Amino acid sequence: MAQSVQTGTVSFPAQELVIFGQSAHEAVAAEIAQRDLHRIFVTSTRSLTRIADGPLQRIVEALGSRYVGRFTAIGSHSLDHDIVAAAIAARQAGTELIVAIGGGSVIDATKAILMCLWEGIDTVDAFRTAHPMFDGTLTGKTGRERMFAVPTTLSAAEFSSSAGITNPDTGQKMGYRHRNAAPQVVVLDPGATLNTPLRLLLTTGVRAIDHATEAFCSASANPMTEAYALSAVRLLSATLPAMKVDPENLMHRQLAQFGMWQACLSSLMGGGSGASHAIGYALGASYGVPHGETSCVSLAATLRWNAEVNGERQKLLAEAMGYRDQPAWEVIRDLVCRLGAPITLGDVGIIASEIPRLAERAFTYAPMRNNPRPIKSPDDVAEILAYMTDASPYRS
Repeated sequence: MAQSVQTGTVSFPAQELVIFGQSAHEAVAAEIAQRDLHRIFVTSTRSLTRIADGPLQRIVEALGSRYVGRFTAIGSHSLDHDIVAAAIAARQAGTELIVAIGGGSVIDATKAILMCLWEGIDTVDAFRTAHPMFDGTLTGKTGRERMFAVPTTLSAAEFSSSAGITNPDTGQKMGYRHRNAAPQVVVLDPGATLNTPLRLLLTTGVRAIDHATEAFCSASANPMTEAYALSAVRLLSATLPAMKVDPENLMHRQLAQFGMWQACLSSLMGGGSGASHAIGYALGASYGVPHGETSCVSLAATLRWNAEVNGERQKLLAEAMGYRDQPAWEVIRDLVCRLGAPITLGDVGIIASEIPRLAERAFTYAPMRNNPRPIKSPDDVAEILAYMTDASPYRS
């Protein structure tokens, strides 16, 4: 009798080095000196510019005369007009390398900034028109400019070659991808997260759990996916509550960074994303809900809706988090509650009358096609959203 085997491919981003446990400013300066680079541009956020001894200021000081400029007006959800403005500034500075310091929005934006530099893009219209060249088909050009990333949250953008970029005119998030857009070097310094607001850090940790959970539950999951996903969920579900209790503990922060890294690897190893991510894209791009908070609201409800088709598999997730007799969606819900994060649409400012529009928006995003339980229409999405509107099953 013929036996069937699983088939698939794994495409790796053009990432060379991950440095962990070292001070970010020292690691970045040493790598740049070793590569003999002299014109270094920095991308970050306004909030980090206000921290006198934070990671941005320390890295700029360590760069010395190699530092040629910065763009620190990158906002949440990586708006395309910010990206074009940053690319113009980086081009005028004669940039050889960009150091991205911040969370997922900064790192994703910097991937797109690189694409603008490679293609000579200097207008928003040109950037939007270029989208088909950067959809993963590698038709877009590449250039000498690359990126180092110093993450200050747990969003995991630094381990991907994809960038979610928002068009503020349409409220739509578009995916841009090129393997060389991934950071060439990533520095995981737990100390670089100390100035990050605790709520932001914890909720982006839930975002990382979302990456691992949906990868594990996807139809394309394989033993490599499973190993990374379960380890990620195990680490993050333990370290996030520990961080809330003892936020200055660098070991908790480092273990959370390892969990986040594993979560991203679970996706890289063939696991896809599903309805939770699609709903998150719509919440972020159309309503401005922060990345991490979208997962806090969407993940438990999505697991609950999907349990009809993969409830047995979800038990492995619950067990990885230390619970044998509780559904995974309840374990996630309780974790989010313990972290003091938002758990309903109302908590993030979405009123019930917005559900039809939100369902329509979310239905358009590609991860909906990969959901374990088929989603055939916006009405199915609305059923998931209904689980996000009632606080009673989420709060005791």
